[in-house]
Amino acid sequence: MLTKRTLLLLATGLLIGYAAAAQTPDAPPAKAAPISEQEVLFWLLLSLLGLLLLALLFTGIVITRQMKPQLRQLYDQPLVHDSWSGQVLGLLVGDARLVQGEVRDELTDHNYDGIHEFDNDLPPWWKYGFYFTIVFAVVYMAYYHVFKTGQLQEAEYAVEMQQAALFVPVGSDDPNLLTTYQPLTALADISSGKGVFTTNCAPCHGGSAEGKVGPNLTDEFWLHGGELNHVYKTIKFGINGKGMVAWKGKLSGKQILQVSSYVLSLKGTKPANAKPPQGEKETAGKPVAKL
Repeated sequence: MLTKRTLLLLATGLLIGYAAAAQTPDAPPAKAAPISEQEVLFWLLLSLLGLLLLALLFTGIVITRQMKPQLRQLYDQPLVHDSWSGQVLGLLVGDARLVQGEVRDELTDHNYDGIHEFDNDLPPWWKYGFYFTIVFAVVYMAYYHVFKTGQLQEAEYAVEMQQAALFVPVGSDDPNLLTTYQPLTALADISSGKGVFTTNCAPCHGGSAEGKVGPNLTDEFWLHGGELNHVYKTIKFGINGKGMVAWKGKLSGKQILQVSSYVLSLKGTKPANAKPPQGEKETAGKPVAKL
């Protein structure tokens, strides 16, 4: 009787909860989307399935409690007690040997400084978990390193970067698209580039671009390419993790082109106290490092 009452209360609670969830007090009634017949049928079937599972669960609990003496007698049978199915049956009668292992509490001959060792089994859950890690390690090694079916972290990163590049709009603000500018040679542009360099770049690269915190910009060695459009790209987008900030948004495109042209005009000037070369020597047709 108690079980039927409990099931009735649970069913009533589920129906009330569904009715409350179906309401949308925050949304205007006129704009509420109508519920289709398929959605009503889906939620009805889902509610009936939940009620059925609850009914089966409570029925199983009641049957187990009522049949516990008979199950205990069956569990005490020698042929059943030591079998694996018997250990599963033991969980129903209160014996957790299948999970905790055999607890014999028998002392061994090991005795150290008054500490005695008991002869108990490792918990089965621990042993099965350890076996699982061994199997997982073998499968992982075969999948990633032997047959090379899966992608390692570097390959996954490269694929993710390629996928991310698809969402970047192609244009002057695309860091993956190299510009095709030509160096500015007019004295006015070079003078403007020098002013931008002195104000923004000299603190790291030196007043004569001899290099301080940043590299020397007057030699033939470059970390990220010494061709005009590579210099332009480095100035505009910066270098993450290397102290080179992105000047995009702080300098206009023309100012970046002017300062890039000015930097290239300093090649071979050999200023005093020049910093040792860094990077690779710029050679025509040689690939440069990526940003």
